Amino acid sequence: MAAFIALMLLVGKRVLPWLLWQIARTGSRELFTLSVIAAAIGIAFGAAQLFSVSFALGAFFAGMVMRESEFSHRAAEESLPLRDAFSVLFFVSVGMLFDPIILLQEPLHVLAVVAIIIIGKSLAALLIVLTFRYPLNTALTVSASLAQIGEFSFILAGLGVALGLLPAEGMSLVLAGALISIALNPLLFAGIEPLRRWILQRSRLARQLEQRSDPYAELPMTTERKYLEGQVVLVGYGRVGKRIAAALAESGIPYVVAEQNREVVEDLRKNGVPAVSGDAAEPSVLIQAHIADAVMLVVATPDPFGVRQMVDTARTLNPDIEVVLRTHSEEESQMLRKESIGTVFYGEEELAKGMAGHVLQRFAPQTVQAAHA
Repeated sequence: MAAFIALMLLVGKRVLPWLLWQIARTGSRELFTLSVIAAAIGIAFGAAQLFSVSFALGAFFAGMVMRESEFSHRAAEESLPLRDAFSVLFFVSVGMLFDPIILLQEPLHVLAVVAIIIIGKSLAALLIVLTFRYPLNTALTVSASLAQIGEFSFILAGLGVALGLLPAEGMSLVLAGALISIALNPLLFAGIEPLRRWILQRSRLARQLEQRSDPYAELPMTTERKYLEGQVVLVGYGRVGKRIAAALAESGIPYVVAEQNREVVEDLRKNGVPAVSGDAAEPSVLIQAHIADAVMLVVATPDPFGVRQMVDTARTLNPDIEVVLRTHSEEESQMLRKESIGTVFYGEEELAKGMAGHVLQRFAPQTVQAAHA
């Protein structure tokens, strides 16, 4: 095993990245995809044959080796169709292993397994997330996400049966619990917001925990006055938000970032950028960003569901605020423009304008000059 791990480290750090680089230089997409598949299967098979480890463990190390390459993201993108096909085959085969008679023979045992998966895992996740002082909404979302079991549970159960640690009936119970929990999971997600409101209305402790749950949910007392008055409130700090923030900083325009990712907010504050953590569709987040004294709200996240609530809250607190929105859908952009919610930028439309402007600058510069006149 030690020799296998050492070899994988050598291959992952030195050999495979160099090999993928040479293949990428050929410009052949098909050859690159074939090489990725061959490397993954070859490492898994070689591990099983030469080092007497399981094929599954070899496949795991193949993935770890691939991740060390700078082409890991491209490799993942190229293998997406294959991954989806194998995922379908995997879950179809699992469904064929399920024996429905277990629901009639052992209904109480099935209910117990489902309760452990949905209630036990969810409560454990909820308590862990709240312990780390994340908001209640985040804790409920994480707990709902974990209220099911997937392919790794099937693999472990299969190994348990193969090693004699789990009876065949146990495998049937695991399959039944998995299928039921997966079927119920969308209902759990639909109930997150009503459950959160119900808890906050009836539990004083929950309201107190929500208020202190995240120290990054409000600006520090030391925030400079210029960021609290006449500033831009920038919602979202992804690829678009970062570029907008850089342009604002370069021009000396004060801004406050509202971002759901708490770690991003923490990094921004370490770099001296005022930021608040939370969903900007919640009034409390915009209030903490001092939206009432801002001159502009820039929504850099393509969220068609929350954007109207953000704008309604912002205009309730600041009727004169200017709103700038980003959309990914032509239909959504047309709808927002008809509703006169704000200035709407549709990604593909702006990209086309920029490319067309560059082409016209080369072939018809007078047209570009007239457009800017």
